[in-house]
Amino acid sequence: MAAMEHTQVIKVGCGTDVHRDLIVATTRSGNAELGTREFGAYTSSLTGLRDRCKSKGVAHVPNVLEEAFEVILVNARHVKDVPGHRTDRKDSAWPGRLLLSGSLKASSIVPRDIRELRDLVRYRRKVVGQ
Repeated sequence: MAAMEHTQVIKVGCGTDVHRDLIVATTRSGNAELGTREFGAYTSSLTGLRDRCKSKGVAHVPNVLEEAFEVILVNARHVKDVPGHRTDRKDSAWPGRLLLSGSLKASSIVPRDIRELRDLVRYRRKVVGQ
């Protein structure tokens, strides 16, 4: 069976593998990997991720960086079932490859004001529980 050819839709993209305390981000352009770095999951670390993406010419990133980039939120099921991609580095590189070829279907993103309200309700529930 011949390998599938993909047309590149996005010039430069960033794939991420997100954990509770760590984000592994891989930037790609075409078939070239521009680099993989690890970032903390807190705002101070995410500004570093934002700056790195801007310097590499990335236009599409995870939603926490929505003020500076176009956000594409993707259902993890669309990328999880690919065999042989089990390291954080590979897990962050694979969505980037799929993004560049236009193979990812964007999910809807809840508006920012609703997300902020949701965060407040979760925080209140936590404080009341303590």
